[in-house]
Amino acid sequence: MREITVVIPNYNGIEYLKECLSALEKQEPDTPEFAVLVVDNGSTDGSVSWLTQYESAQQTESILLPENTGFCHAVNVGIQAVKTPYVILLNNDTKVKSSFIKELYQAIQENDKAFSVSAKMLMWDKPELIDDAGDRYCVLGWAFSRGKGKRSEQYDEPVEIFSSCGGAAIYRKTVFEEIGYFDEEHFAYLEDLDIGYRARIHGYRNYYQPAAQVLHFGSASTGSRYNQRKTILSSANNVYVIGKNMPLLQLLWNLPFLLLGFLVKFLFFCGKGMGILYLKGMMTGVKKCFSAAGRKAKVPFRFCRLGHYFAIQGQLYLNTLRLITKS
Repeated sequence: MREITVVIPNYNGIEYLKECLSALEKQEPDTPEFAVLVVDNGSTDGSVSWLTQYESAQQTESILLPENTGFCHAVNVGIQAVKTPYVILLNNDTKVKSSFIKELYQAIQENDKAFSVSAKMLMWDKPELIDDAGDRYCVLGWAFSRGKGKRSEQYDEPVEIFSSCGGAAIYRKTVFEEIGYFDEEHFAYLEDLDIGYRARIHGYRNYYQPAAQVLHFGSASTGSRYNQRKTILSSANNVYVIGKNMPLLQLLWNLPFLLLGFLVKFLFFCGKGMGILYLKGMMTGVKKCFSAAGRKAKVPFRFCRLGHYFAIQGQLYLNTLRLITKS
């Protein structure tokens, strides 16, 4: 009986998708049986016709959406469609190593409170360097990739992380059913931080497993690390994550740090000629928080979760220290 489904969202990624699926075919013989589901987000680059042919030749299924509805909606469609207890989300611009699925599966089974386990993501053109070793979140309101640009061997120990990178991670489906799926108001960016944050509020944990390795091209859909669309979306979602997950008292407690963090980010984007776009994104994020959808998505405060909030606050402080000391 299959226990794992690999869900791959795709938007005009045929150039990468072929190699991504090819690598999944080469998993080690003792890998647990798994299924593959590609959710195409209205591609116009020939992905749809190629997937149709590929399906008939391989044990792969696809869901073809008529238009680009965003990363969150695409993966939600995939997660809700699968029947297996575990779901691996995998970017189309990745190439997994042969033990990838087995290592993620074994890691998430070790702890009943594990919501997700993130893989070691390596840079495509410099595989000796880390692209992402789990995600961190700090009191300045910044989310950042652990180990970005550092030597791979420095991140060879399994550890607990704040949240998993949705580009290469395994998730427990029953937790999605309990806490909700990816928030589609995000469209894209920081949605994986948000779902990991939400899971922590509910008492679940997220981990990093370095034995599960994957090469990641990065920014294959957006075209670059910094661009106008990404700047607006990410800054909006940065505000939205805070508004929907922090109770009022925690928000007020952290407000001086958050304001400092936003100021530093604004100055950074001013240096790139995108300061106005950053402010526009922040205002969009504020509107999201007070919209009908935003109010509905707000995680309600419960006294029974007070310990979880204190643990999260500790992580925010600790990750700020790690950021400052570059550890």
